[in-house]
Parts: sequence; structure tokens; C-alpha cells
Amino acid sequence: MPATPSAKRSQTSRVMLRVLILLALSAFINFVDRGNLSAAAPLLKSELALSDFRLGILLAAFFWSYAFFQIASGWLVDRLDVKWMLAAGFFVWSVATAATGLAGSFALLLAARLVLGVGESVVYPSYSKILARYFPEDQRGLANSIIITGFYAGPAFGLFFGGILMGRYGWRSFFLVLGLISLLWLLPWLQWMPRDENPASDDSSQTRRPQKAAATKDPRSGEETPGILEILKLRSAWGTCAALACLDYFSYFFLTWMPTYLVRGRNFSMDQMASVMGAAYVSCALVAAACGWLSDRWIVGGATPTLVRKGFTSVGMAGAAVFAVPCVLAGPRLATVMVVLMAASLGVCSSNVWAITQTLAGPRAAGRWTGIQNFVGNVGGAVAPALTGFVLGRTGGQYFWAFAITAAVSLLGAFSWAFWIGRVEPVAWASQARTKAVSS
Repeated sequence: MPATPSAKRSQTSRVMLRVLILLALSAFINFVDRGNLSAAAPLLKSELALSDFRLGILLAAFFWSYAFFQIASGWLVDRLDVKWMLAAGFFVWSVATAATGLAGSFALLLAARLVLGVGESVVYPSYSKILARYFPEDQRGLANSIIITGFYAGPAFGLFFGGILMGRYGWRSFFLVLGLISLLWLLPWLQWMPRDENPASDDSSQTRRPQKAAATKDPRSGEETPGILEILKLRSAWGTCAALACLDYFSYFFLTWMPTYLVRGRNFSMDQMASVMGAAYVSCALVAAACGWLSDRWIVGGATPTLVRKGFTSVGMAGAAVFAVPCVLAGPRLATVMVVLMAASLGVCSSNVWAITQTLAGPRAAGRWTGIQNFVGNVGGAVAPALTGFVLGRTGGQYFWAFAITAAVSLLGAFSWAFWIGRVEPVAWASQARTKAVSS
């Protein structure tokens, strides 16, 4: 007896729940791996006699290769099976993490971080492709926030337990063991993730006016998919890029330089730094999960995705701007509170960032749009560690101006989310209209 449509949906839902848990776990591992160098930075600086500028280069190196490969990764995710794309990227970045523990010089550390960025560049395009294809609008807030919770639980673990373990057993063994153990994730992923039989599936809910631009044809489905030029003609595409650049500047400043600030600027011990940063990222993860759930409930209750998604992102970035400067001016106890509030603001914003992109792009263009957006965004992220190191070198190690710049960029991001991006509703791609016209 054939399965009913409701039974098939239930089976698919169970499968995708397992996949979503694996995506969150991969996000957790992803951010542990990319953030570990920040926890090790005070030890690296002493062991290798690194200047602030060289340390800034090491902290920024990941973001250079990560950003550079975003567009290529997004294009490949839309053209190839996302299951194997994410698996290949995961393998590369896990091996790079293990190799970091074997590096004995600045040059080798730099090379390992660059390779790490290449491997992790497939992550966001893959996540957006999967969520846009398998999760409807009123479930994407929670689905994205579950993944975001994994992301920010990663630094919570890496900076808390990693900082403590590195302080006691050394940073090299931590990198080596973590990189090798992480490879076990590939076993359930290859078992549970279904093959993407039609990577350019149509999105019948798209209602916006088509725009004429270049498109490409998917080799397996025979359908035209939106090209990069078609995406770049949209005001909202540039808005999401600019807004993410500001968010990533703040996020990567917080991830890469806040541990060093607490240790060297506030004279915290490694254990104290680990406790504060761990608490900050736990709060970020919990706030992101709560805001993702609330955003979906709000939409189910009748609010528009435009109001909800843009509201969370802009308010979160405004909060980050408000709490940044007091963090460097306040006393030790209040400064600790400001660090946690900065992280909570990051969680408010991050919960809805990719839900906006996934709704606008739809499954036909989610990989490409995410790749373009993440490329531009991570240029901002790559600037933050290097610029902060430069500013500290020019000001004799004074952190005020580094925090002030971060606050200004965050405020600019709030305005970008609120006013640059148009309505959060699916784009009707010109390539989609042409495909339908030919088929009819």
C-alpha cells in the first residue's frame, strides 16, 4: 500500500530533523575550529614572540581565504550535490585544524589558517541551500537559530574549556586531537543526508516582478538558475551584503580580540578569560535560539517577515553598538556585564540573518546569494582583526579606539538591515519566468 502524502511529509520531517541536528553539530565544530586560535593567542604571542600586527594577521588569515572562496563555493553548492560539498569542506577544515597543532612557525600557522578558511567556505551556502529547499518560511527562524546556537556554542566551548585545557596541557595537543576527532561527524552525515536529486527546484511561492539578467542552466535538472549578475541587480542583495559586512566586523572583533583584551587589557587570568567568554557565548546561543523561535511564532501570528526578520537584525546590531564603548570604559565587573550583553546582542541579530536571505533567494539561488553575501560580509570580518591590531600598534595598546570603531560599524549595520534591504519576500527570477515560458 503506497504511503499517504501526510506520511511522506512526516517521514521527510523526521529525516530533516536529524539533518538539522547534524548541521547544528557541524556549526558547533566549525566555530570551535575557527575560534581556537583566539583562545590560544596569548600563548602564541609569548611562545612565538609575535607582535600585535603579526598576531592580527594570523587572526585575520582565516577570513581572507574564507571570504575569497565564498562565491565559488556558493556556485558549486547550486550546481552539485550539497551533501557531498559539505562533506568535502568538513574534511578539509578538520585536517587543517589538526595540522595547526603541528605548525612550528608563523608561516606554517598562516598556511593552516588559510586552508581552514577554504574548507569552511562551503558552510553557509550549504546551510542556506538545505534550509531554503526543505524548510518553509514559518520554520526558518527556528531552524536557522538552531544552527546559530551551534555556532555560538562552539566559541563557548572553545574559549571556556579550550582556554582552560590549553592553559594546562598546551595548545598544540588541543588542536591536533580536536581536528582528528571531528572527522567522526562525517559518518552520520553521509548516512542520513538525502541526495539532492534536483538542486534547482522551483519555488512556486515567488511573486515579485521578474528582472532580466544572465542565468545559467543546471546540468542535472535542465532548468535555468539565477546567475550572479541577476542577483547583483537587486537592491536587497547589496543591502544584505553591506549589513553582513558590519555584523561580521563586530562578530570577528569579538571572537578574535576580546580574549586578548581581557587577558592583556584587563589583566584577567586565562581561566577568568575563559569563564567570561564562555558565559558570553552561552548567552549568545540561548538568545539566538529564543529569538529564532519568537520570530517564527510572530510570523505565524500574522506579522510580516519584513517586520519580524528586519526588526530582530537591526535591533541586535543597535544593541551591539550601545554596549561596545562602555565595555572598555567601565570597571572590571561592569565590563564583564557589557561583554555578555554584546554577545547577547549578537544573538538577537544572528537569529534572523540567513532567514532573510533564504526567503529572498529561494532554493533556486540560495547557494549563490549566500556565497556572494558571505564573501562581502567576510571582507568586513577579515578587516576587523587586522585593523584592530594596526590601531593598537598605533595607539600604544590603547583599546578605546578599537572599541569605538566597532561600535560605529555596528550602528551602520543596524541602519543597513532596517533601511537598505527591501521587503523580505521571494524574488521572482527572470530565469524562472523564461523556463516556465519555454515549458508552456
